[in-house]
Amino acid sequence: MRAGNLMRTPVAACLAAVLSVGCISRPTYSTAVQGSVVPDAIPMTPRVLSTGIAMDFADIVRQNGPAVVNISAPRTSHIANLTPLWPPASNEHDPFVQFFRQFSPSRSSEGTLLSGALGSGFIIRPDGYILTDAQVVADASRIIVRLADRREFKASVIGIDPPSDIALLKIDAHNLLTVKIRNPSDAKVGQWVVSVGSPYGFENTATAGTISGEGRLLPDEMYVPLIQTDLTLDTGDSGAPLFDLNGDVIGIDTPVHRTFQGLSFAIPIDVAMGIEQQLKLHGKVEHGHLGVTIQEVSAPLAGSLGMAQPIGALISSIDRNGPSAKSALRAGDVILRVNSVAITDSTQLPLVVANLRPGTAVRVKFWRDQRVHETSVVLGALRAGNSVASAKPVETTIAKFGLAVRSLTSEERKKARVTGGVRVEESTGPAALAGVQPGDIISRINNIPMSNPAQLRAELGKAGSNVALLVQRDGHPIFVAIEFG
Repeated sequence: MRAGNLMRTPVAACLAAVLSVGCISRPTYSTAVQGSVVPDAIPMTPRVLSTGIAMDFADIVRQNGPAVVNISAPRTSHIANLTPLWPPASNEHDPFVQFFRQFSPSRSSEGTLLSGALGSGFIIRPDGYILTDAQVVADASRIIVRLADRREFKASVIGIDPPSDIALLKIDAHNLLTVKIRNPSDAKVGQWVVSVGSPYGFENTATAGTISGEGRLLPDEMYVPLIQTDLTLDTGDSGAPLFDLNGDVIGIDTPVHRTFQGLSFAIPIDVAMGIEQQLKLHGKVEHGHLGVTIQEVSAPLAGSLGMAQPIGALISSIDRNGPSAKSALRAGDVILRVNSVAITDSTQLPLVVANLRPGTAVRVKFWRDQRVHETSVVLGALRAGNSVASAKPVETTIAKFGLAVRSLTSEERKKARVTGGVRVEESTGPAALAGVQPGDIISRINNIPMSNPAQLRAELGKAGSNVALLVQRDGHPIFVAIEFG
């Protein structure tokens, strides 16, 4: 709020605010996107809730609504010719047939099917550049953008980047109102946010809530650590801007995830703007690829690996045809640094690598055998889609850790695509608490390959108070730390 506006606020209102939380002034808006046109701030008096929080969602919508657009992206797909089940084949001039034909599919549309996606987007440059979610416009036969003032434009696709789920569109318009961009690193869990979308053509639909978490990597999804919110969003909100209480964009709403129903996610705007720059210049983005599967380093895992603190990204498997297979890296290593960037959390690594170009040689520092090592990896390119039975052997029980295991049959080894390991038949006590499940295949203990139950028993007998197991579960390798005592 400007100083002049604050002075014009009635004295009684200000005194009431002071008694609650003190007079709260709002910062003036700034423009981060070069060339953007931002209207002057509209005079407003912030609402002060009983909790002492000052906010005015209506003001955010009023300021930014003109820069939020509705996107319609119909798709044409071919289908087999349809044979009507009713009415039955008969004389075309039969009145009975003519009556029921009005309820049957039209034959004029045989062979094609029109479907489409509805979503939202927002204007980032006054000459018609629009950011949205890639899934809204992917494979669209045409794209129609509708502005808040009801004008409609046919949009062209400047570029789509599926790994980050970002798309950049362009419409033939000028002197448009734009949003304001802010670095989301200032965003904090618990902070209020508001999404302004245009689902199903209902422009300026606002949904308010709070940030529930940061740095969320969804399984089998994009490499970008997402912002998690408690907003209740619809599929038509995909691509809508997520605002903080200053009216600045901090994220882009992603489609509602099929697995995490009830949770909403947003792509951090700094990541999106970095992608936007490359799409605008080149029409595409090239991402580096390391060729490893990683997981978080928990405190028990850090202890079993001899690390002083749980940092870095633990490699659970390496793509045998990937870039890292040609380096010194192997499963069980913990990546601590890529070039000059320290990897303190596993969610950092995918973003750091993806921001580098394929063919780049990077220096990787990693933890193995109680000390730090270093190797060089030449990054590859990130591609779409890159995550007669024998008699039953005798079981071996390791009561101390709550494990009952047996050796693998040849059929089980073939099915799991492993050359060694033991199968977990029962998991209780410390093993069950650590997450070991019946059916898991234990392939390594503290980075030592396992070939039979006797070897497993011997290694566990030498283990201290905690041990790291590499297990195969449903075809995916994961590390599990067991603490004893």
